[in-house]
Amino acid sequence: MSDPVVRSERRGPVAVVTMNRPDYRNAQNSAMTYALDDAFTEAVNDPEVKVIVLAGAGKHFSAGHDIGTPGRDVDVSFDRRAVMWWDHTDRAGGDQRFARESEVYLGMCRRWREIPKPMIASVQGACIAGGLMLAWVCDLIVASDDAFFADPVVRMGIPGVEYFAHPWVLGPRAAKEVLFTGERFTVQQAKEWGMINRIVPRPELEQHTLELAEKIAAMPQFGLALAKKAVNQAEDLMGMRSGMDSVFGLHHLAHAHNAETSEDSLGGQSARSMRDANKGA
Repeated sequence: MSDPVVRSERRGPVAVVTMNRPDYRNAQNSAMTYALDDAFTEAVNDPEVKVIVLAGAGKHFSAGHDIGTPGRDVDVSFDRRAVMWWDHTDRAGGDQRFARESEVYLGMCRRWREIPKPMIASVQGACIAGGLMLAWVCDLIVASDDAFFADPVVRMGIPGVEYFAHPWVLGPRAAKEVLFTGERFTVQQAKEWGMINRIVPRPELEQHTLELAEKIAAMPQFGLALAKKAVNQAEDLMGMRSGMDSVFGLHHLAHAHNAETSEDSLGGQSARSMRDANKGA
């Protein structure tokens, strides 16, 4: 039997959920997305779990959406949970892309942002594009000193990933720099811009993240849930949710434009071509 795409374990009051496709830098196919949702749901329903840690197995946290591994499953139907919309597999064109990405990308990330327990992303190595989305839905981010980040999808002619939190987590000017250049930014830049909470040496990442989670777990569970909801509501009052809705439309305009003017909806780009464009950046 192949290894599960997501592993989950209890460590006292902390649930550790680990993406487990290290050979593909934890690229997120739909199987992983729904396995993550299963693990998060289990952690939410367990009254003994106070905090959830999201990690990635191997050298890298996540290289983003799966756009080219042997496990890519864009045409596979899964049990929709995040939005009330029709299945994408019997649709075509923009209808197909909008249905799938509303559920698997934007919808799932919004669902996870609302998890009523604190979530900590434990990030090492690459955190690219869709990897940013997973880190950004977490309440805190602890990153190792070898971590690096990027949202290079403007190379596809697309104005950022589906969960468009950039102006809120980076600030408008840093968000524009990240998007306009497509270049990697360092863990030190991420800290300076306020995107991450702590930088730790790579060998200490797991221990430091667990210690922070256990410290948080000592607080009252309902108080933590209300505090999280209060901050999320404040972000939404600052326009985060409505802003994402508007940019999701622009995202799909870009897909449709690419489909009409180039070889595919990704503007002819692949994971390899985008990686190569960023070498040395």
